[in-house]
Amino acid sequence: MDDLKQAYKTLGLKENAPKEEVEKRYSTLVRREKARSKSGDPAGDEEFRQVTAAYRLILARDDEKFAQEFNEKEYGKYKGMAGKAQKVDHFWRYYKWHTIGAIALVGVIIYGIMSYIDHKEHQRYLASLPPMDLQVTFMGTFMEESGQEKDLVTNALMKPFPEWKRLEYSTIFIPQDDMNRYAYLQKALVTVMSEIPDLYLMDKYMFEWIGLQEALLPLDERPELAEYADGPAALELKPEKNPEGSVYGIDLSKSDLFKELKMMKVELIAGVRANAKRPDNAIKFIEHYAKTIPSP
Repeated sequence: MDDLKQAYKTLGLKENAPKEEVEKRYSTLVRREKARSKSGDPAGDEEFRQVTAAYRLILARDDEKFAQEFNEKEYGKYKGMAGKAQKVDHFWRYYKWHTIGAIALVGVIIYGIMSYIDHKEHQRYLASLPPMDLQVTFMGTFMEESGQEKDLVTNALMKPFPEWKRLEYSTIFIPQDDMNRYAYLQKALVTVMSEIPDLYLMDKYMFEWIGLQEALLPLDERPELAEYADGPAALELKPEKNPEGSVYGIDLSKSDLFKELKMMKVELIAGVRANAKRPDNAIKFIEHYAKTIPSP
């Protein structure tokens, strides 16, 4: 404390003078020292060094006092644990973003591990299922009835084929009105590009849309469907790569399948995906229901 008293005395101030007075007094002495230096008088160099040292000591003690008051206010409530609380707070202040980044990284790692485990579990589940016999996609004005179980549609599709053990279907609803249709078509386009069902069941608009995407198999090239590909239920298209045209769909709207499907529907046109994994079963499906269409 004697050093601090001497520091105030050196600056010509009363002990514990406010910081503003200390700053003002030091500025005055600095200007005086500059004027003295210009005159070439070296006699006051040592004196000014003492003034500067005193000024720095007063500021340092003032900073210490401020820090003590701040710590008392912030951490005094922790009493005996104040030191540890202060260290934790300082750590959080300096390493907050590092800590948040580390937590985020751990979260990403955990998510990745859980996703991998879920993927493996799903793979094991799929491996436990019987082999796929047919994969169907409804596209257009199709919708399951409210509260209806998915198995009702699956069972209706599999009913004529007792030898089949597994059939899966999905539904992509596309409304008929032009105002809303195009937004849904974006989703349909992604589905056509990314998923490969064996059989499409469509309304007329989606049949033409998918057929012109060259995603359907020409059915008049399959001998099993020759009779129906030359009949009134046959639907022809002329995509860019086949300007002469071929039969790409069979209209099953008058077949037993249309009656048995517990779904909202307007038309029911069957087409086989061009690169289907199980085209023979898709053809077999169409052939069975084409036989149930009444003769004209």
